[in-house]
Amino acid sequence: MIVAERKPINEILGMIKDAKRVLVLGCRGCVTVCSAGGEREVEILASLIKVGRKKEGKPIEIIEGSLVRQCDKEYIDSMDKWDGQYDAVLSMACGVGVNFIANLRPMVNVYPAVNTSFFGGSMDQGVWVEQCAGCGDCVLHLTGGLCPVARCAKSLMNGPCGGSQDGRCEIHRDVPCIWQYVHDKLESLGRKEQMLALAPIRDWRSAGHGGPRKVVRDDLTV
Repeated sequence: MIVAERKPINEILGMIKDAKRVLVLGCRGCVTVCSAGGEREVEILASLIKVGRKKEGKPIEIIEGSLVRQCDKEYIDSMDKWDGQYDAVLSMACGVGVNFIANLRPMVNVYPAVNTSFFGGSMDQGVWVEQCAGCGDCVLHLTGGLCPVARCAKSLMNGPCGGSQDGRCEIHRDVPCIWQYVHDKLESLGRKEQMLALAPIRDWRSAGHGGPRKVVRDDLTV
């Protein structure tokens, strides 16, 4: 799941300072699950904007809406029902949604209302933790299903650094050393000898350092 957090209201007000009519657009995907950009959050943000603009003495018209997803062309097309009713879109989707609207509606001012944080999972009520870096070359089959790329502060591929102590990360003492977890997991599964195999120097090209990545499924294309 993509995890996001709403931007500070003052930053948002600064983005739309010249707008008179704004479409606050939520997404019913990941940001709804992490309570950052669903219909409830759209309603809250719309109210905050109205209060903020009232204090500034600058009235504003706000349309509240949401799409099933903002990362799919067919759902972006449903924005057409609001054509002519706004001069800026404040997207509460992740950065992918903002990009999609900007790509498909080149004449629309679109602004991000949230900060896209990471790929994570819900560990507890109201708590999300990063689990995957989307690096494009998954090694979880070698590490007991635990990701050293995202969950090691140094993205080490051959065991813990010399600074970890008592199973804790030397950079973030409140964070467990993922390599301790990997060792314990593989040992419990009778696969500890896998840690003796040295991983080669990692090829980071698949992680997006060469520009935007793209996946094409020939069996799904028309």
